[in-house]
Amino acid sequence: MVACQLFQADPTMANRWDYPNLGFGIGLRTKHYDHILATRPPVDWFEILSENYMDSGGRPLQVLDRVAALYPVVLHGVSMSVGSADPINFEYLRKLKALGERINARWISDHLCWTGVAGLNVHDLLPMPYTNEALRHTVERVRTIQDVLERPIALENPSTYMEFRTSTWTECEFLAELAVRADCGILLDVNNVYVSAFNHGFDPVAYINTIPTDRVVQIHLAGHTNKGTHILDTHNDHVVDPVWDLYRHVIQRMGGISTLLEWDADIPHFDVVHAEALKARRLIEDLEEIESAEPEYAAAH
Repeated sequence: MVACQLFQADPTMANRWDYPNLGFGIGLRTKHYDHILATRPPVDWFEILSENYMDSGGRPLQVLDRVAALYPVVLHGVSMSVGSADPINFEYLRKLKALGERINARWISDHLCWTGVAGLNVHDLLPMPYTNEALRHTVERVRTIQDVLERPIALENPSTYMEFRTSTWTECEFLAELAVRADCGILLDVNNVYVSAFNHGFDPVAYINTIPTDRVVQIHLAGHTNKGTHILDTHNDHVVDPVWDLYRHVIQRMGGISTLLEWDADIPHFDVVHAEALKARRLIEDLEEIESAEPEYAAAH
């Protein structure tokens, strides 16, 4: 398997498309609808699960319209299936494009995975073999998807629990090369890097250092469940300290990037989720304070 190599990006570019840093957001969940509409909390932005709204009418879509009128919104999907051998689902893309236009979505993201075959959606993010053939296939599909949507997409690194012996690329190299060849973005899930690194025994820092910084348009943080022999990406708890440490490394290498806190199971009150997201803001503020104090310290010594 090819070793991960540091990918040097242009430091003058925030990202390839000058997408803005939206700040610190959380996922829009039905449990929080009433609280959000009643209080208009000071959250920077929301991410929605695309499939929950593409074929939905009634109250969910009404709530989304109201939220999108007040906050920036990003679409995040689980059914694009960019790695599948099935034909591209153009009807799905048509609906996705219409939803993005309806709410002025800042960007659209999904996962580097496949979710089914022979027309069957298994509703899981299945791992891919990282081979030259898979790379060529996925690049072609991503280019077609972007042509239909008329905008670049961002692909997220998934949490995985198995690998293919046939892989000749590491996941970090495959994702980096795919982003360049298909001219797409990356949604860097820091928790997923940590989970997969634990499950497969690779260095999460080396993984981060391989990702081209000018392709990263968004970051995910989340909690997980450590089973001792493996970690499950459950999104049902607070972010653990090692993931915060990895996020700190990402920010030091890449700068400020739109960051979202995922909490999708055992969902607590809105304020608990928002407070967890704001830990990312305090971490960055602490880094900035340390950086600004360093010249003074050097002058004094």
